[in-house]
Amino acid sequence: MNTKKIRIGQIGAKHAHASGKFGTIRKLTDLYDVVGIVEPDEDQKNRVAHQPAYQGATWIAEEQLLNTPGLQAVVVETEVDDLVPTALRCIQAGFHIHLDKPAGPSMSACRGLHAAADKAGLTIQMGYMFRYNPGFECLFRAVESGWLGPITELNAIIGKYATEELRRDNGKFSGGGMFELGCHIIDQMITVLGAPTGVETFTCRSRPDGLADNQLAVFRYPTAAATIRCNYLDPHDRRKFEVIGENGAVIIDPLELPRVQLSLVKPAGGFQKGYQAVELPKAGGRYDGEFIDLARVVRGEKPFRWNSAHDLIAHEAILRASDMAVD
Repeated sequence: MNTKKIRIGQIGAKHAHASGKFGTIRKLTDLYDVVGIVEPDEDQKNRVAHQPAYQGATWIAEEQLLNTPGLQAVVVETEVDDLVPTALRCIQAGFHIHLDKPAGPSMSACRGLHAAADKAGLTIQMGYMFRYNPGFECLFRAVESGWLGPITELNAIIGKYATEELRRDNGKFSGGGMFELGCHIIDQMITVLGAPTGVETFTCRSRPDGLADNQLAVFRYPTAAATIRCNYLDPHDRRKFEVIGENGAVIIDPLELPRVQLSLVKPAGGFQKGYQAVELPKAGGRYDGEFIDLARVVRGEKPFRWNSAHDLIAHEAILRASDMAVD
């Protein structure tokens, strides 16, 4: 096994997940050699530099990072508008990337980014935070092993009570909460069901700022229907994902720290008939799984599960669910 540390850096400290991602790569000292972090906005740098994730960090310019000898990967954590253009510069410079979500407001720009990465043989790992969640790993196992039979229904909700700052920041995108937050569970819907054949939406803009803050998308599949809800007015932060098949169901509620209920019409996979709680392995940090997996992919130990085809299907579904234009 290749045990040499992967040289990595981060561009951006403005994304909502930026500090969590930087803190994660810094703590995975057996896997990563962190070169530094880029944040061209000095005001933002000064605002966050005192946070634990950034204490003692090396702040460098983008040109310096991308010209670092031996650099292999870059974490892109800019504002959403800048995610894809920044990622494209990293791909063109020859680096694998971890790209936070959602992949910008333009479908065509997202296609161009993935085309460039595929041509160069580089990996784009999207930062959808439930991919390595133990509850979803249990769900994927149940679906892929056929325990649930043909899938007939998928329902998911993700909510939070958005602060005024978040409402203001997301106001630049017509897709609102579904675009910013709902993308996480749409990504998992695509993992389970693949590309939908159509989508219908309901959007409520409850306040004078016009932000889409209470949304529902219904996705059509040949033999199934899927509903995705995103509620920015939810004081309880409800987050739930359920998949129902002809032979069983998996319910993850809540999503973090996940609790899973499995229902089976007949025994399967070592589980008995009927409803039962599933004991899950202890989860690490929210982002540990993705960066542990990225290291294995960069080292050539395994192919990446969520390829460009998946990410493009997911991004189009996210835009359509958010009532945003697909160019």
